[in-house]
Amino acid sequence: MTKIKFCGLSRACDMKAANELMPDYIGFVFVPKSKRYVSPAAAAELKGLLVPGIKAVGVFINETPEQIADLLNKGIIDMAQLHGDENENFIRRLQELTDKPVIKAFRIVTANDIKIANQSAADYILLDSGAGTGTVFDWDLVKNIDRPYFLAGGLSPANVPRAVSRLRPYAVDVSSGIEMDGFKSKTKMAAFAAAIRKEDSL
Repeated sequence: MTKIKFCGLSRACDMKAANELMPDYIGFVFVPKSKRYVSPAAAAELKGLLVPGIKAVGVFINETPEQIADLLNKGIIDMAQLHGDENENFIRRLQELTDKPVIKAFRIVTANDIKIANQSAADYILLDSGAGTGTVFDWDLVKNIDRPYFLAGGLSPANVPRAVSRLRPYAVDVSSGIEMDGFKSKTKMAAFAAAIRKEDSL
């Protein structure tokens, strides 16, 4: 079964919707310049509203390993997702500071990007078209991946069945594709989850 991640949640009503729809993961964005930014204190409150069984992922860009590990070790988040220039030494340092899983995001433009992602020391990799660009990259490049991955970039209720059918990723990650007027839409969240679960059942 394809795992589901709703990213960029920031309100109590987002947590309520997630609790009803039961994705495998939700994401908090700890990037101050992002319109989806939440503070660590706000994330702690929101995490407290989340039912057991849904893991909270913190999204970071070029934060220090110590800051990330602190949020992980305090239980504010269960996993870290790195979207910046973090290199292999950074990932290993973070893994020394915490036993929580690390996801490293890679912008996929060429086949060489897939090769680099394949070799990452991160526990999981995420394949994207860019840092939250909301566009789809060339899925033909993914045929050379040989490890489980999160698929992101321009996914929506309309195109995610094709992604699941064609690629069979470990997980799919969506943010802008489940928004309306800049906020998470429970209707779109439900449609996204239903589309994946229907495809998985075929």
